[in-house]
Amino acid sequence: MSASGGTKAIVAALGANLAIAAAKFVAFAFSGSSSMLAEGVHSLADSGNQGLLLLGGKKAKRAATAEHPFGYGRERYIYGFLVSIVLFTIGGVFALYEGYEKIHDPHALDNWYWPVGVLVFAIIAESFSFRTAIKESNELRGKQTWAQFVRRAKAPELPVVLLEDFGALVGLVLALGGVGLTLATGDAVWDGIGTMCIGALLVLIALVLAAETKSLLLGEAAGPEQIAKIRAAVVDGQVVTRVIHMRTLHLGPEELLVAAKIAVQHDGTATEIADAINAAEARIREAVPIARVIYLEPDIYNEATAAAAGADPSKTSGGN
Repeated sequence: MSASGGTKAIVAALGANLAIAAAKFVAFAFSGSSSMLAEGVHSLADSGNQGLLLLGGKKAKRAATAEHPFGYGRERYIYGFLVSIVLFTIGGVFALYEGYEKIHDPHALDNWYWPVGVLVFAIIAESFSFRTAIKESNELRGKQTWAQFVRRAKAPELPVVLLEDFGALVGLVLALGGVGLTLATGDAVWDGIGTMCIGALLVLIALVLAAETKSLLLGEAAGPEQIAKIRAAVVDGQVVTRVIHMRTLHLGPEELLVAAKIAVQHDGTATEIADAINAAEARIREAVPIARVIYLEPDIYNEATAAAAGADPSKTSGGN
């Protein structure tokens, strides 16, 4: 994912959420709807989340230092994980608590047209934000399903914005349903039930985001297509005859480390082998531009060297 693409989606979501949060709090003040209060806090939490993503993107651009020789690309993963925590605590848990309170101590809904009008406005605004996130994601998603895209994306921003916007739209529908049932039945308990449904939805989305960003923080390998391209680029069929063992690791969404033990002709001179390694590195960078840190170790291939290297994760599903 390009940084510009992610930033565009984040800024669109931030603008929509700030406007929506203000409108929801005004509607709560005039109507007393707990659904509107929960939705207002949800939008406020989302706005803070987008701020965290922008901050993470800025910090990730810092140059490498002696203390952090591989740079700060993983800052984006850290802030993506913080987003899931904020969404869980401020958005989800608060909504569950507010819904519980409303069910046990229901209050009449005043000035019903305020929450209804704001919810309709919010659905329209969130739809535009969601549309931007979908458009940006489609440029990278390829033939993957949406679930595969969220699970496999190495850049956290678009999956986070997608899930947040999706959750916001579903939450707005739930809030509208709770307000509508309250108006239809005259029983404010429905408003509380709608609020609790919003909280459960936010907790679920936060858990999904936490699981995915945790995997990125632990360190993920390149995708299957990238691994295949790297393996093909290494071998020249003359000096470099095969890849004995290879590991890849994302240092950030747009920076990949490649470490491989390669088999070379046993009668090659040191100069020939060095030239072959430099040429292989150039081919790797041409095939996979984000492969910026490359370490190739030459060796003579035999069963002993292959066994000593251990199982090659790039050849198994666990390494992709």
